[in-house]
Amino acid sequence: MAESALQNKTYGIKMSEKIGYALGDTAGLLIFALVGSFLQMFYTNVLYIDPAKVTVLFLIARIWDAVNDPIWGAIIDRRKPGKNGKFRPYLRWASLPLAIFGVLMFVKIPGLTENQYLIYAYITYIGYGMMYTAVNIPYGSLASVVTTDEGERSTLSMFRSIGAGFGGLPGQILLPLFVYSTVVDELGNSVKNLDGGKMLIGAAILAGLSVIVYQCSYKMTKERVVSASTEKQANMGKTIKTLLRNRPFIMLCIASMLLIAVQQFTQTMYNYLFTDYFEQPGLYALFTVFTYLPMAMLLPFLQKLVRRFGKKEICAAGMLFSGIAYLVLWLLHTANVWVFLAFCFLSGLGMTFFVLEVWALVTDVIDYQEHLSGQREEGTSYAFFSFTRKLGQTLAGVLGTQMLVWIAYDAKAVTAQAVGKMYNLSTILPGVMCLVMAASLGIFYPLSKKKLQELFHSEKNAE
Repeated sequence: MAESALQNKTYGIKMSEKIGYALGDTAGLLIFALVGSFLQMFYTNVLYIDPAKVTVLFLIARIWDAVNDPIWGAIIDRRKPGKNGKFRPYLRWASLPLAIFGVLMFVKIPGLTENQYLIYAYITYIGYGMMYTAVNIPYGSLASVVTTDEGERSTLSMFRSIGAGFGGLPGQILLPLFVYSTVVDELGNSVKNLDGGKMLIGAAILAGLSVIVYQCSYKMTKERVVSASTEKQANMGKTIKTLLRNRPFIMLCIASMLLIAVQQFTQTMYNYLFTDYFEQPGLYALFTVFTYLPMAMLLPFLQKLVRRFGKKEICAAGMLFSGIAYLVLWLLHTANVWVFLAFCFLSGLGMTFFVLEVWALVTDVIDYQEHLSGQREEGTSYAFFSFTRKLGQTLAGVLGTQMLVWIAYDAKAVTAQAVGKMYNLSTILPGVMCLVMAASLGIFYPLSKKKLQELFHSEKNAE
């Protein structure tokens, strides 16, 4: 580009900084994974809120995000860097209120009516979403000012995904072992139900830990790249128009939205599935293990595969493989929990590439946005990207709650017919979404390995 907004390109970041950057998503996922795995079940099985009303709650919360996220991104873009940087300070001050709302969501106040519980859910869930935005948009923008080297950005993406994986472990693996209690249902059967008191204790521990980990991320990261765009006001309208012309950005937003939808939908619905279909809620923790185990297996080879085939290429192929695994699982309709877990491993294997490389793709499309507009606006660009990922959360929440409505699920008297339908929808819907992701990345996302090399060399020459 003729005029680069970047004033100082940096390379050679230290391992401690990579770990520090990863810790930012570890902290966020400590609560985020808890919300994805248990909040819907907490609303329906502990507070006994009608699933249809929970669907409306999720939709309204995301409508507010449609307003809140871009505004917050524009505010960040207008802020000049201070002595501690432009993005890092948000990790420090916004992490405490985020943790407080993370705990409040899992409080059951005795004696309230269903409508009163619903009002409380609105206040706490929307408050959590706003504080998550306050931390996550600057955190996501941070990668673009840590380094401008493509290889190092790919490494940061990998470390961020690893950090997210570690952050999700307590909520997805440890808590399922402790938060259920045995009770007698209306039919006189002994069943395991989610225990609201145990959930609150777990949420409080994870929220407190998240604050500590955020502070570590703040101290261990450093902003090096100074953007000249801070010297003038960002034009949100102009930025939006350019983003809508940014085809790689649009395709990545669609794919990332569906990635979040698949992850949160399966986290939530498989909690019900292991409890009511397989009748082994303790094994829900193994679902997370089998899904993320491929990540640990592929880490030593990922960068070699990226250099050999390209980021978009391996991500698209992986999502195709994952989609096929889900559809085979649907066709099998197995009652064997170990067969089910084996196919969860295969779907996780295919998904691993996109999970690990998504943040490297984000920095690519932000660079391409600068290529189109001549101005670098990380905060606004990332805010819109973050909003589409929240749409993925909404899609997961709406599909999850509506699925309970469609199958006539009753937490107090679960039927075999209902859980049979639950199995079908819980496998075919993720399969279809994975195939759409594969098409978005493989066919419509234009930043191939060759295209990125051409852009990189042309910008080098322009400088």
